[in-house]
This record gives sequence, C-alpha cells and structure tokens, in this order.
Amino acid sequence: MKITEITTRIVRRSSDLWYAPNKVPAGYTPYFDFPLTTIHTDEGIEGYTMDYCPLGQGRASVIAVHDIFYHLLVGKDPILHEAIWQDFKRMQRHLYNFREAIWGNLDVALWDIKGKFCNLPIADLLGRVRNKVPAYSSCPPQTIETVEAVEKQVKLKMGQGFKGIKLQLLGGSKLDIPRLQKAREIAGDDYPLMLDSSATLSFEVALKIGYVLDDLKYEWFEEPFPDAQILQLKKLAQAIRTPILAAETVGLFELPHYMIDGAIDIIRGDVHHKSGITGAMKAIAMCEMMGFEFEIHTAAAPLLDVANLHVACATTLTRFVESHHPMFRFGIKNDPLEIKEDGCQHCPTGAGLGVEIDWDWIDNHTVEALTGYGCK
Repeated sequence: MKITEITTRIVRRSSDLWYAPNKVPAGYTPYFDFPLTTIHTDEGIEGYTMDYCPLGQGRASVIAVHDIFYHLLVGKDPILHEAIWQDFKRMQRHLYNFREAIWGNLDVALWDIKGKFCNLPIADLLGRVRNKVPAYSSCPPQTIETVEAVEKQVKLKMGQGFKGIKLQLLGGSKLDIPRLQKAREIAGDDYPLMLDSSATLSFEVALKIGYVLDDLKYEWFEEPFPDAQILQLKKLAQAIRTPILAAETVGLFELPHYMIDGAIDIIRGDVHHKSGITGAMKAIAMCEMMGFEFEIHTAAAPLLDVANLHVACATTLTRFVESHHPMFRFGIKNDPLEIKEDGCQHCPTGAGLGVEIDWDWIDNHTVEALTGYGCK
C-alpha cells in the first residue's frame, strides 16, 4: 500500500459557541477553523485526523502540513508508521518554527489506516486493556466566573453523570479560593475535583492555593506555572500534599527530565502534544518504567480526542479522559465522546478510529478544501 495524496478541509465553527452567553472579546479570532486532513492510499483506504485551532492557527497548520510533510508522506507505505514517525523525528531537528504536534496529528491518520487495513480498532492494535474510561468534565473560565456560577456548573456536571470535575480558574488566590471551597461544598467530600490554573500563578500564590487544595482534598493541581519553570514546579510539589500535574506543553523528547528531576507528580499528555499515537504510547511506556501516572488531556478536536480514547483504553496509567466544552464535539455520528449512563466514554469498536464521520455536517461547515503540495 502507498500513500497517494493528502487533502484537507477547513471546518469552521463560530467563536460565539465558546464564549456564549458572553460576547467574543475584542481582538479574538471570530472563528475556530478546524483542519480535517485525509491521507489517501492506492488501495482506497483513507486515514483521518484533525488539528487544534483556537487562536486562528487552523489554516496556517494546513499550509504547513501540505508544504512540509507532503513529499515525506506521498509514496510511503502507511503501515510502516514507525519508520515514518522516525522520519518526522529527524526532520524536527531543523523545524525550528514548528512543534512536533503538527506531525503527531498525521501519525493519527496513519494509525487509522492501519486499523482499517487490519479491520481492528486502534485500541486493539495498541493492546487493549479496557473498553471504557471514566470521564471528568472541564469547566472553562468563562463558565465559572463567580461562586454562584461554580455552584451551577458543579450541580449540572454531577447531574450529567461525570465522574469528576475540573475547574479552570485564573483569578488568583483571592478569587479562586472561595470558588474552590464552594465546589467542594456542593460536590461533597469524596467526589473527584481538580484545579487547572493554566500557568498563570506566581509561586507565592500557588503555594497559598495549594495549602487550600490539601485541606479540600482535590485530586490534583494542574499547571500552576508554565511547564518550563521546572524549579518552581519541583518546589511546589515538595511543599504541598496535592499532586502536581504538569508537562502538557512539554514535548516527548524533553519529558524524561521532568521525571528524573522529580519536578511533578503526574504526567500530562495526549496524541497532539506528545507526537501522535506513536509518541503517546512511548510516553506511557516511559511513565510505566518510572512509576508515573499519565493523565490524558483533551486535544480540543474530535478525531484527536477519539484517538486519545483509544490510547486511554490501552493503558492502566490514566484514571480519566477529559471532556471539554461541547463545541469540540462535532461531525461524528454516534459520537463516542458523549458519556454514557455509567459516566464513561466507550471506545469505538469499528476499524481504525472506528467512527463514522457525518459528511453532510462537514460539507455544510467546510469553508475551504486544499489538496496536494502547495495546497492546490
């Protein structure tokens, strides 16, 4: 089998969906342009993938895929995805202005082709250990700006059956601590709650919040500082009992330093940030050897999150999958990213990614289609 062509659709969703019921802030992109890339083969098997795009970078990543990776992929056997992954890795040495996430997305499409060729779900190819994974719901900052909003969201998410709730709070200790306390009050003592500060805190503020999280028994304290601030992460991890979860933005090849230095307690990763399905499984193997949990992060693009679900079903190192804003679930029939009555996402059983794309919906939301080298 040989790869013969690459095509990409740009699937547009309004930023109003993300900010509703508030207005889209001035200076923010009016659209989320999701790339939906198809890798074609001479045997008629197609592999699909997507990309992350909240800051207007969707079309730019499409151009990069077609200009940089087209000649590397076309003519190759997609079943030999490890060899292609190693080619990507070597090329990355001089891709100074791009991260490995962009080719990690393409790795997902190669696994989709392999699964379809073998007539097996990706999870089975990886070594399935379970069929479903508990899901927690992430509450974006604009949905929990007040104590009252936190109360409303926690009641809503618990009522929907989620197995945990993550609060994305960016207000600092004065604003965040009352909201953290309210969430615990509403959820009860044993319900899993998490905090994600999205790399916005100083050490002093993080320490103050961390002591409160200890008392409230939160599951983890996520990304209090930028991932690059290894010393601050290590100091905080040593000072509080609540596990520090970080390394979301850390590439696969830098990840060992965070483990060896004892900078964090739980590793964050996904198929987007950790160089595809191939890279995510390498990260998981690394975690297993070093005794770390690997909590899977949403990629905020539906096909990537389906790939994340397959990975999650091939490891015991992740407790949850992350369910983000509903605007990131679209274009798939019988969507496996919607939780079932048991509070879990259930892995698709079809070949490859195992999902049926709703092409009518995709056609109605496609604003541009690009083909070949140079995006003809």
